[in-house]
Amino acid sequence: MTYDRLVCANCASPVSEGRCPVCRASRERMQHEGPFAGLTPATLIALMLALITVALLAHQVA
Repeated sequence: MTYDRLVCANCASPVSEGRCPVCRASRERMQHEGPFAGLTPATLIALMLALITVALLAHQVA
């Protein structure tokens, strides 16, 4: 899940705004989780389908 959709339980504002120390800490932690942490499930599915398509096309050519 991306942090732009999360609501802070401490201050009830979006975590992406970083209004309180809890928001800022959560935002910082989520930014450093990995290269695919910020991608939405729809984007991951699209990337997976693109890779499968490329693999199938490469197999037909060879």
